[in-house]
Amino acid sequence: MAAEAPPTQHPSEHPTEHEVLNPATEEVVATVPATTREQTATAVARATAAQRTWAALAPGDRAKMLRAFAATIDQHIEELAQLEVREAGHPIANARWEAGNVRDLLDYAAGGVERLTGSQIPVAGGVNITFAEPLGVVAVIVPWNFPLPLAAWGLAPALAAGNAVLLKPAEATPLTALRLAELGRAAGLPDGLFQVLPGAGPVVGEALVDHPGIAKVVFTGSARVGKQIMARCAGQVKRLTLELGGKNPNIVFADADIERAAAAAPSSFLDNTGQDCCARSRILVQRSVYDRFMELLEPAVQSFTVGDPADPATAMGPLISAAHRARVRSYVAEDTPAAIRGQAPTGKGFWYPATVVEAAPGDRVAIDEIFGPVAVVLPFEDEADAVRLANDTAYGLSGSLWTRDVGRALRVSRAVAAGNLSVNSHSSVRYWTPFGGFKQSGLGRELGPDALAAFTETKNVFISTEEN
Repeated sequence: MAAEAPPTQHPSEHPTEHEVLNPATEEVVATVPATTREQTATAVARATAAQRTWAALAPGDRAKMLRAFAATIDQHIEELAQLEVREAGHPIANARWEAGNVRDLLDYAAGGVERLTGSQIPVAGGVNITFAEPLGVVAVIVPWNFPLPLAAWGLAPALAAGNAVLLKPAEATPLTALRLAELGRAAGLPDGLFQVLPGAGPVVGEALVDHPGIAKVVFTGSARVGKQIMARCAGQVKRLTLELGGKNPNIVFADADIERAAAAAPSSFLDNTGQDCCARSRILVQRSVYDRFMELLEPAVQSFTVGDPADPATAMGPLISAAHRARVRSYVAEDTPAAIRGQAPTGKGFWYPATVVEAAPGDRVAIDEIFGPVAVVLPFEDEADAVRLANDTAYGLSGSLWTRDVGRALRVSRAVAAGNLSVNSHSSVRYWTPFGGFKQSGLGRELGPDALAAFTETKNVFISTEEN
């Protein structure tokens, strides 16, 4: 999920270029030209021509090109990671993992190209076969919180399935996407097959969503903007995948390893400075161990290292922008009593301290996706109460539960309305397993063995064997 987009403006009010700021220093990293509606239409035409050539290649040749793309990225991991540090403020260790994730996704998708097969279905009087046909041109619209991995989530399977991709990065973080496109061309991808169109959402994003030459839209971002895109796609019955927000529970039962659960909790909502749709920002603790858990949680939060993203020892960097920091502050002002409040650098940069608040279920801080380093802690009485609280949200993306009881782990996992759950851990995302949400957290699934199928149409062909 990305932070809310700015209010819609008339296209003429949008600048012709955009400054990219380093969130840790507020220095201008680069100035990037903004794509116009006319340029977007031209890009769709180029992508349409490139896609026909790409889809006509033998599957083995497409797979080789994707592996060459992955190998080229592998040679530039550090460069991409350093770009991610400068434009997104991610700690360097995280950024290196993110760049490597793009490489791994392309390798994984390449392995599926030659396995994207149809089927033969027994029928009377002939032979019935199916084909997995590519959609055409796919628009991938990504947010600023994980610019590299989320670009690859749509890019890799879409290309592998025989489609062209037009990638629209967030205004705040276009640099890694632009570099990916350059590396794709260097690896030998056909001209026009993968293009990056930086610019404003109400200009480029809307132009892509509305263009009849776009067969599918993949959007990761806020629920508000996702609903708007869904409505715009409805007019053309356009395919789409939506990965939206989350207000995810971290459920700690009394029979859990409380020390381990408390030690793991900070990373579950502070990773990427809480700018993560999978952040476990609602910590639900069984009342009988509530006080003990809070005693253990405080030193764990305080020890979470905040500072220069370029320092390998840093675990948490700044928020993405001044505007987003103001939004986070609106939920927990600096003078608001907090159960736990960590430290953050002063001076330049969009810093905000790790914060834990004790709240009631109906409080705004316990309902809205804050998208910052803020968690609320709520007590519960028993298993039924834990499930009720966990499901008391419009979202259903991810969550964790901590217990030594295997039966309880299975019961609660089935009862919680979320697409991605972890037991005695906070792991949500692996590129070889499916990812997606329930309720207002989105539509469709990304990643995993079926990712390529989401970028195809099934065509059924019957061939008569009857004599004329």
